[in-house]
Amino acid sequence: MSGVNGGNQDVDIDLGRVISAVWERKARILGATIVAAAVALVGTSLMKPSYKGEARMLIESRSPNLSGGDAAAQANDPLLDSLNITSQAQLLQSTDLIKRVTRDLNLAKLKEFDPAAQSFLPDPLVLIGLKQDPMKLDPEDRVIQEFRDKLNVYAVENSRVIAIEFSSRDPKLAAEIPNRMAQVYLQIQSGAKLDTHSETAKWLEPEIASLTQKVKEAEKKVAGYRSSNGLFQTTETNSFSTQQLNDISTELARIRGERANAEARAENVRTALKAGRASDTLSDVVGSQVIQRLKEAEANLQAQISDSATSLLEGHPRLKGLRGQLSGIRQQIESETKKILASLDNEAEMSRIRERQLMGQLNGLKADSAKAGEEEVGLRALEREAAAQRQLLETYLARYREASSRLDGNSSPADARVVSKAAEPSEPYFPKIIPIVIVVSLATFIFGCLIVIVIELFSGRALRPSGVRDVEDDIMLEPTASVPAATAAPLPVHQMQAEAARFDRPEPARENPKNAAALAYAKIAEQSLSEKESEEEDTVAEVDDRGFTIGSVAHYLQRHDVPVAIGISPGGDEGSTATVMLARELAERGRTVVLVDMTGSAAPTQMMVENPKLPGITDLLCGETAFGDAIHPDRLSDAHIIPHGASDPARAMRGVDRLSMIIDALADAYDLVLIECGPAEIAGISRLTRNAMAEIVLSVPGFKDEEVAELVTDFEAAGYGNLLVMAQTVDRHSPRPGKRRAA
Repeated sequence: MSGVNGGNQDVDIDLGRVISAVWERKARILGATIVAAAVALVGTSLMKPSYKGEARMLIESRSPNLSGGDAAAQANDPLLDSLNITSQAQLLQSTDLIKRVTRDLNLAKLKEFDPAAQSFLPDPLVLIGLKQDPMKLDPEDRVIQEFRDKLNVYAVENSRVIAIEFSSRDPKLAAEIPNRMAQVYLQIQSGAKLDTHSETAKWLEPEIASLTQKVKEAEKKVAGYRSSNGLFQTTETNSFSTQQLNDISTELARIRGERANAEARAENVRTALKAGRASDTLSDVVGSQVIQRLKEAEANLQAQISDSATSLLEGHPRLKGLRGQLSGIRQQIESETKKILASLDNEAEMSRIRERQLMGQLNGLKADSAKAGEEEVGLRALEREAAAQRQLLETYLARYREASSRLDGNSSPADARVVSKAAEPSEPYFPKIIPIVIVVSLATFIFGCLIVIVIELFSGRALRPSGVRDVEDDIMLEPTASVPAATAAPLPVHQMQAEAARFDRPEPARENPKNAAALAYAKIAEQSLSEKESEEEDTVAEVDDRGFTIGSVAHYLQRHDVPVAIGISPGGDEGSTATVMLARELAERGRTVVLVDMTGSAAPTQMMVENPKLPGITDLLCGETAFGDAIHPDRLSDAHIIPHGASDPARAMRGVDRLSMIIDALADAYDLVLIECGPAEIAGISRLTRNAMAEIVLSVPGFKDEEVAELVTDFEAAGYGNLLVMAQTVDRHSPRPGKRRAA
């Protein structure tokens, strides 16, 4: 292990080596697993089986309702909440209840419940002082302690049911003990209720006698106070003075009505006489018998005068006599009318006199009533005290009768009942042979694998330097067309630099395209290796007769921590496809990569996202989408992509000045910003290369050497000497996807 990181070099875990080490020792691991499984099987088979029985009880109020209706809950009924259920569960585990069960079943004689007394060999833990000597305890305490270890009482969740579990080596005891515990619990609860009723009855007897005497004295005080102050009651709510006051008030109202009626009638008659109206229009006058007879006589005389006037002269004595009689009759009618008026006045006057008398009586009764009201304050106080004593006495009498009626044992059942008795178990719950064997086997297998992994890690065989890559990822330089066949082996760095110096000599007249390509490749290799020549002399670049592979370019970008790279694909979508594969390769190497699709065909967008209409770079340049909404994950790798977008490219190019700010922001968030421009012109790249750290990647899969050399020459003529040529999509020497070889 010191050989791996002796120079404080970062190391990685070689998972392939770890898996190989485990596989090499598979026989030992499987052998240990089989041995452990056999030992577990034998051990569990030799263990004495334990059985478990369970009884369940329902906690509910069981107070008998003797009224025949829906009676309200009694004051001493339990409150069936979660705290009460938990309290009952604790009561089932109480020492008194366990003692009764152990005595009833005589458990102290069983070795299972007192193993210390039945054992002839001393406990080693007791001898060395790590455990208390159980023989110093009372036998009953030892049995109770062992009983508690085997007992499990719990409340069933979301219910009022309590489960009683007990484990024992004897299946009969496993069922009998929970049932006996439930029976003893019901007896204790019923006895507690009987004790409560008995104590209640004993306490109520003297209290009832005392309250009876107090009620008598209070009622005597009420009667004496009422008699001494004349506060006689006519009804339960009215006194004698109040009744008199009501009667006189009613009579006064009637007299006042009669007086008003008489005055109105007299005034009517008086007004008629003053006005000279006929008395026939007055109801009081017409109703008089005298007036009626006079009216009949007047009518007869009037008829006679009319008959006589037809045969006798005007001055005839008979006519004069009849007219005189008629005049007398009318005078009598007028006199009788005045008498009726005087009678009405007398009647009104009588009503006024009666009214004054009643008013005097009413005022006197008011004074008496006010005095009686003051005296009734003390009376009501005495009545309230007597009523309170009487109500308390009635309550005590009702409770005494109820407590006396429940002194019988059968009348006070416990507030619980057994809903499920424990049955004798047919199968032991411990040990479970198959699960134990499986768990022991898995644990042994995993533990054995862990031991091998730890040994490999501490020995250093499973570690490797983090800078060492697989052969297909290292940059290797193979002989080009201008290098002799004798130099087919990878060239060291100083030889590559010599070749680059030889190619740098200006030969404009006789320049060979293959030499130009070799010159470009040599310059790229020199740039990628000169910075770390002193510490990476054992690492070389892999360049064949077609140029750098995707792995080579990815290794270069990763090793030099390039923040921005611009992809140029003169061949169109084929080169853009290689750029997408480059981004995915970098993502697989643990780099955070975002690809910006600046192509016209949107080929990267179609390869990396499902929907090509997602917002992208054109929408960002037009200001129609947010920055975060334009970034999307690649569907096949951990790389990200800013798609082509759905906005008009011509309008987006008017905002191309924003592109540099967008790239700077992305460079702050990602390890590498890869801008794919497609077959872009050299003149248009100037807007993207404001960042001095930007690398230009020429993606030219399928191009001939002469075409590559011409492109390199054109870019160098335009001032872009920092070029990476990616001529192959897949490494020729890579074994198979996902397989790496040590360099």
